[in-house]
Amino acid sequence: MKKIKAKLLHVFNSINTKLAIVFMLMLLATIEVIGAYFTRQLEQNNIETFQNSLQIPQIVTSQLSSQLTSNKRESNDHLNRIISDYNNDSTISELMVVDSKDIIRAVSNLNDKGRIGQRVNNNDVKQVTSTGRQITKTLQENGNSYMIQITPLTSGNGSTNTVGAIYVRASMQSIFNDLRNTSFAFLVASLIAAIMGAVLSLVISRAITQPIEDMQKQALSIADGDYSNQVKIYSNDEIGKLGKAFNTLSVRIERSQEESDSERRRLDSVLSHMTDGVLATDRHGNVSVVNQMALNFLNVEENDVINKPISEVLGLDEAPSDLISEQKELVTTVNEGTRDEMILHVSFSLIKRITGFVSGSVCVLHDITEQQRNENSQRQFVSNVSHELRTPLTSLSAYIDTLNAGAWKDPDIAPKFLKVTQEETERMIRMINDLLSLSRMDRGVSKMEFELVNFNDFVAHILNRFDMIVKNEQKDAGNKKYTIRRELGNQALWVEIDTDKMMQVVDNIVNNAIKYSPDGGVITVRLLQSQNRIILSISDQGLGIPRKDLDKIFERFYRVDKARSRAQGGTGLGLAIAKEIVEAHHGKIWADSSEGKGSTFYISLPYEPMSEGDDWDEV
Repeated sequence: MKKIKAKLLHVFNSINTKLAIVFMLMLLATIEVIGAYFTRQLEQNNIETFQNSLQIPQIVTSQLSSQLTSNKRESNDHLNRIISDYNNDSTISELMVVDSKDIIRAVSNLNDKGRIGQRVNNNDVKQVTSTGRQITKTLQENGNSYMIQITPLTSGNGSTNTVGAIYVRASMQSIFNDLRNTSFAFLVASLIAAIMGAVLSLVISRAITQPIEDMQKQALSIADGDYSNQVKIYSNDEIGKLGKAFNTLSVRIERSQEESDSERRRLDSVLSHMTDGVLATDRHGNVSVVNQMALNFLNVEENDVINKPISEVLGLDEAPSDLISEQKELVTTVNEGTRDEMILHVSFSLIKRITGFVSGSVCVLHDITEQQRNENSQRQFVSNVSHELRTPLTSLSAYIDTLNAGAWKDPDIAPKFLKVTQEETERMIRMINDLLSLSRMDRGVSKMEFELVNFNDFVAHILNRFDMIVKNEQKDAGNKKYTIRRELGNQALWVEIDTDKMMQVVDNIVNNAIKYSPDGGVITVRLLQSQNRIILSISDQGLGIPRKDLDKIFERFYRVDKARSRAQGGTGLGLAIAKEIVEAHHGKIWADSSEGKGSTFYISLPYEPMSEGDDWDEV
């Protein structure tokens, strides 16, 4: 039922149906107005014709008048014969002749013969005989219509002497039957004309609405993104011109859409490949567009920022309206306190229309975390270098001042002071050399002389030197006693290294292990192979490194125990240099330690096993 009702509503809501109905109703109304006017005129004409047909001929009235003025006995018979001869019309139902004294002298109806000689009771007849004026009227009787015409009879030509009147009563049923038949025929013709008009109106309205329906379908297709169809042109009239204009509009919309899509794809490509984060807001400061880099910076998903206030997204205390009202630049920290903490430079640009109305803003996020860290490192580096150099220079200045004051003459004090100044000078030279090495590595001008060596033999050669040092130092009873244990294996492990720089790394770590090992401690050196890498580990039994300092020991000038490090002559740059050298070999260096149990340093280098065919034949 609902479907039928919906279809009916669709049909009646169609302009095609509305045009047909309106055209048909207008046609019916026109036909009815014309029909009513025509019927009315026809009725009046028929009545007038009928009335004229009832007029008694002059010859008859003359005969009747002469008989009424005659005093002969047979005058009544003559009157009866005259009206009998005249009464040949089937529409006349009654004829009656009266004299001037309103006495009935003759009747046409045989049943009314007894009324002859009696006075008439009809007031209209009396009025005619007295005034001499004709009366015509209609009468409804027993459902039939009659016309009554009472004509005065005068004596002589042109005389106004009324000698009587003739009463004519005629049925008008034939007239009304004709009118009824005419009206029925007109009604049938009207219905036929209405049907033909409806069909014609449907054809005409269809011719009008068909292009409109085609344009509607094409508009819906355009709304869905389909521009392949074209509106069919049925004629060259206004509707046809509208269809041509619509097709032109469709082509232009398609071109504009393609250009818009191309620009959007280009913009999306630019945004997605930018190294900076970009956020766009509406005029209320809510985020409407965000690129992937901004999501990575903020460590959020797109749904978490779209339609959110930009101040909330960036973690700022300012209101969104304040941020987009001015072109501001600021620095903020996101994901603070986590491993993803970043320092971002935030700059805002306003989006203005031609009228100057601000419709939104564009926010650009630039990652300055590394820049800030480098600046902090540089400031810290300068501070550390200044501090490290100031200490020996202060010591040198104090000792030299003392010597200048006359202490150089004292044979007991002078040699000691000179030895201290020499040690501080050598310490500054080592520090400067280390700084120069780091500077060359930072600038990438430190060249590596790679050669293929058996890393097992290379480490054994370094440890042999330390064994000789151990034997020489342990001859003196006052020196620290320690032992170097080897766990190297017998397998040849061929790697490409810069032997001088890698020797510097191993020397530095072994020396640190010796410095921080307790008296009688054991230093263990292991060499292992793991898949495509070799791992060298150097362990001591010293005090160990606190876990909070493990990630910082490879930073420049960083010392866990500064007082002890300076006392042992360290510059605080050895592990930083070792890290730079190992990473230049595409390797890694790290440490593991437990306080009170010692530390272990690991060096991992890339290694490719060699097959028998790769060995050189000895000559």
